[in-house]
Amino acid sequence: MKNFIEIVIKTQPFFPELISGLVYMIDSITGIEEREDELACYFTEFSDDDFNYLQKLLTNLRNESLIERFEIFRKTIEQKNWNVEWEKSIQPIRVSERIIIKPTFREYTPGKNEIVITIDPKMSFGTGYHQSTRIMIRLIEKYIKPKSKVLDVGTGTGILAIVCAKLGASKIITCDNDEFVKENALENFEKNDVKDKCSFIYGTIDNIEEKDFDLILANIQKNVLIEIAPKIKDKIKEDGLVILSGLLIEDDKDILENYISLGFKLIEKEIEDEWLGIVIKK
Repeated sequence: MKNFIEIVIKTQPFFPELISGLVYMIDSITGIEEREDELACYFTEFSDDDFNYLQKLLTNLRNESLIERFEIFRKTIEQKNWNVEWEKSIQPIRVSERIIIKPTFREYTPGKNEIVITIDPKMSFGTGYHQSTRIMIRLIEKYIKPKSKVLDVGTGTGILAIVCAKLGASKIITCDNDEFVKENALENFEKNDVKDKCSFIYGTIDNIEEKDFDLILANIQKNVLIEIAPKIKDKIKEDGLVILSGLLIEDDKDILENYISLGFKLIEKEIEDEWLGIVIKK
């Protein structure tokens, strides 16, 4: 039986969507498994040059302060059907009393008042299995108002937009500059019967022309959230709410100082493990 090479990558902080994009640049890759705090990447072959190339890419992320540190582990394993192995590990997850996230290939019968969101992640971030996604969903559930107009920056799978639509938002604009995201997000909008409410724009917040959002969502890395803070301020209504995550607890001070200096005030924080979510108001 043919062997495969498993490369396990750990970063602090852990941003699977960012690391996945780097790893998929290596031609011999056959699949990626996202675990709790690491990515397991599988290759038909993986040379010393590939290892040095990946190490260089991760070092660049560290030098740019996108990550603080990283580790890479390598081992040889026997061939498996990785899609089957991945599907075995993914079960429906309860994010709150009302909201359940499940993949297409799992059945779930909703109870009274439960909302079931179907998400197939493909190569996009946002499955409900990461703490920052769960934090965002719980805060959306608490703060969203009926008929809200929402902007979801860096939408990934579209999971947050779908939650907003299911909770009564009337219009959700999503954007992402990852070329793999659009098809995945649009498929998930259709699977959840919300494509009439959710639209997708390829690009960043700079590509969003409207400036009257009731709620803006951004589950992204700290440095990006600081960079786009003035643009978020420009897009949100007076008294509008912004929900931020993708943050570690130690990011709290830097983020709040930045946004408060722009005229926002803190409404609430939520923590799960080492991850932080923040609700602020303009």
